Amino acid sequence: MSLAVIWLAGSAAALAPTPVIAPDSSAVAPQQVRATRLVRPIVIDGVLHDGMWEGAERVTGFLQRDPNEGMAPTESTYVYVAYDDAALYIGARLFDTHPDSIVARLGRRDAQTNSDAFTVYIDPYHDRRSGYYFAINAAGTLSDGTLYNDEWDDNSWDGVWEGKVSRDSLGWTAELRIPYSQLRFIQKPQYVWGINFRRDIARKNERDYLVYTPKNGSGFVSRFVDLVGIERVTPPPRLEVLPYTTGKAELSSRTPGNPFNDGSKLTPGIGADARIGLGPNLTLNATVNPDFGQVEVDPAVVNLSDAETFFQEKRPFFIEGASIFNFGRGGARNYWGFNWAEPRFFYSRRIGRAPQGSVPSADFSDMPVGAHILGALKMTGKAAGSWNVGALSAVTGRETAQLDTAGTLFKKEVEPLTYYGVFRVQKEFPDGRQGLGVMSTVAARGFQDPTLRDDVNAHSLAWGADGWTFLDHDKRWVVTGWVGASRIDGSAARITAVQENPRHYFQQPDAGHVRVDSTATSLTGWAARVYVNKQKGNWFSNSAIGVIAPGFDVHDLGFLWRTGVINMHVGAGYDWTKPGKVFRYAELGGALFRNYDWDGNINWSGAFQFGTLQLLNYHQFNWDLAYNPWTVNNRRTRGGPLTLNPPGYQVDLGWQSDTRKAWVINFQSGTYQAESDRNWYVSPSVDFRPASNVLLSVGPNLFRELTPVQYVGTYAAPAATATFGNRYVFGTLHQTELSAGIRLNWTYNPTLSLQVYAQPLISAGRYGDFKEVTRPRSFDFTVYGRDGGTIARASDGTYVVHPITGNTTDSLSFRDPNFNFVSLRGNAVLRWEYLPGSTIFFVWTQSRSDDENIGDFQFRQSMDRLLHAKAENIFLVKVSYWWNP
Repeated sequence: MSLAVIWLAGSAAALAPTPVIAPDSSAVAPQQVRATRLVRPIVIDGVLHDGMWEGAERVTGFLQRDPNEGMAPTESTYVYVAYDDAALYIGARLFDTHPDSIVARLGRRDAQTNSDAFTVYIDPYHDRRSGYYFAINAAGTLSDGTLYNDEWDDNSWDGVWEGKVSRDSLGWTAELRIPYSQLRFIQKPQYVWGINFRRDIARKNERDYLVYTPKNGSGFVSRFVDLVGIERVTPPPRLEVLPYTTGKAELSSRTPGNPFNDGSKLTPGIGADARIGLGPNLTLNATVNPDFGQVEVDPAVVNLSDAETFFQEKRPFFIEGASIFNFGRGGARNYWGFNWAEPRFFYSRRIGRAPQGSVPSADFSDMPVGAHILGALKMTGKAAGSWNVGALSAVTGRETAQLDTAGTLFKKEVEPLTYYGVFRVQKEFPDGRQGLGVMSTVAARGFQDPTLRDDVNAHSLAWGADGWTFLDHDKRWVVTGWVGASRIDGSAARITAVQENPRHYFQQPDAGHVRVDSTATSLTGWAARVYVNKQKGNWFSNSAIGVIAPGFDVHDLGFLWRTGVINMHVGAGYDWTKPGKVFRYAELGGALFRNYDWDGNINWSGAFQFGTLQLLNYHQFNWDLAYNPWTVNNRRTRGGPLTLNPPGYQVDLGWQSDTRKAWVINFQSGTYQAESDRNWYVSPSVDFRPASNVLLSVGPNLFRELTPVQYVGTYAAPAATATFGNRYVFGTLHQTELSAGIRLNWTYNPTLSLQVYAQPLISAGRYGDFKEVTRPRSFDFTVYGRDGGTIARASDGTYVVHPITGNTTDSLSFRDPNFNFVSLRGNAVLRWEYLPGSTIFFVWTQSRSDDENIGDFQFRQSMDRLLHAKAENIFLVKVSYWWNP
């Protein structure tokens, strides 16, 4: 009997709703909120003693969304809205019958502190789809961001506004001043905006809204009440300039004879960011010679697959307002995918990427870490009222590597001068019932060294159209989707390399749909995806079909995992949103899914079941279960013949404790089991708050894998006719990996904070039972030395194989693939906002690593190697000043 059936049979009584606090009939949200004009500005100090608040209309009528949906709040809240010619003012009186129990935790801006808090949401376009939010917690920590797609938010935007709080015997109060320069709106004699408020009471896990989205409903911004009364206000000209200067010192160990590294490097820098209003609706962001030294370092990764590791964007210029570039996302609120790797048309980390060009071998080399961004422009906003517009242009400089061979110095171009461009426009029809958009990207390069043309695309172009439509008046059912095409141009050698890379594998000998064209100087393709969702009500469903043609490639300015895919799934589930006798919330769902390649082979298939249970004490459990039958694998041999995937199953289990507590524990564990293939992981994490302004997070992760078919290499062998003239060699891999993410956030006050991040990693892999594919479309392998042939390890660590016993002329060799990699990466960032919008950063970044040809996992020895590994240290000071004339 399945876990789902047992769970359903045993939990009916537990899920039965229990009586809760009766609703207060007087708690009715107003149809509109009226703002009061001020005769003089209010001093923002968090205390509502200013006489200007006395004439403002009091807003009440809040209702709970959590924990008891639709019930009256346990504490009263009054809100006041006022304005003058320069700003919108919000005052809030947040009553509390136990003011000594108010949770007030300091955190860096935008930090999730699980504190008592107050949030105001504003829709100045009144399009019922987008807007802003401004939040302040009881300790004075500020948070802000943007709203889009009716119910999604993006906290990457940081506005310049004021917020203060105060505590007294009645509870606490908050005052916010939001300058019009931080909002976008169209000039009118009288304004009607959308507005909403939220109050968080942390100790009760209570969230009260003026208007809320039911737990089995959808839409948020579209539910806002009208804000009226604002008149005779002119959108101000918007100009913000943020010049900055940096000083960077790089300290590393010196290798004797290396002319490029004397152990230290000092680099001064200067640049500027600007934000310019192009009328009331559009904003132009510009950056010249940007520096992102203050962002958190990427974690170390041991990647044994054929796919590139995806890292999140962390650079402020590229993440702020990036939601406009979310292609294929609109209308629907979730996008399930089972073995579907959604192509990203725009992946901003391509701008400033590591150089792609190859260099000849040399005694010493100095390779640039990334292409230097000379400048970038980004325009976002609305045009003609209902058109969302986004455009980005960036130029990266030509990069050269310096090389030294036997004392002779020379240079090699490794990245050409490159222009990147992105254009995005999306039309939203009335009430957001339909949407239609287009997006295009382009990359163009100018080469000085003609040999670099064989390593890098000369040009690339991608375009797409996306949209959605709701199928019923109540917005229960929605269809959303996208279609796109791409083209890349380059030399014949470059396009051949693209055809043979892991995204395409055109060289597969038994593929009927593709062949490598070594004379081609361009590659084109298309892709599409359609979703049908039911997203309102307790029953929900999600189904999709997606296609990626073999020649589709947006990787130049996007991110693409693989092509030649036809993917589909159908899924459904049920939400229990009302608290019962045991559970506060429950969700149960499942899906069937399947992948085909372009020849009609089933590459992946299976059934998936998931569930979530939240107890009345706010502890939460979740699980995922999956089963996969026999399927065809077209990637295992990395461009070679097809093999088979044996049946397997997957189990993932999770538990999280009550997030209101000083100690929060999260535990995740899982396993995948197939024929001779076993892996499991354990990933606990702990968040501890020893004080209201300190958060320590520790998240270790232990991963163990035993796989009999880890790829080693492909070797030409005319005698191997069964496998098309090549031998595809694999080994049994025993891998153990231990890592941890460690973070310390220490906030001295809302404008001064310290963040420390460290990631130690130990990964060891031991190979054995080397083997080759016996025949295509099977999971049969010939183990060297056991099933046939001989294998020996030479004194230099190289394995020499004679696949056919007695035949010494047919041989291959490969280096010992065992590995033992240790790494430590981390940084510390002290951030001081000495004036609104103006910041000083003090940054220390360290990285160290070591790699040995040892396959056994040895914790003590690995830690000793890590502590004695050579370290690279970077110290950075960055000072910026916000100027708003």
